[in-house]
Amino acid sequence: MFKKILVANRGEIACRVFRTAKAMGIGTVAVYSDADRDALHVIMADEAVNIGPAASSESYLVIEKIIDACRGSSSKNSLRRVNCGRRKNSWQY
Repeated sequence: MFKKILVANRGEIACRVFRTAKAMGIGTVAVYSDADRDALHVIMADEAVNIGPAASSESYLVIEKIIDACRGSSSKNSLRRVNCGRRKNSWQY
């Protein structure tokens, strides 16, 4: 079983994943841009990592920033990433 997951998404999808993870006793990490600093998914997460400016092309869509967020979490060895967004179908992903 996972000890912690990082959700590379925002909004309702992230909130649903966080609710379920908490019910299962799994820690959660949110990533957020400057514009999403006070968003519900950031508040719900156990940890949150800022990944850059408001433009998604400079934050959420930059794979290296997501990977850096994984590396920067307090429990590197138990962190996994869940993504339900548009990148999952990208050949670069």
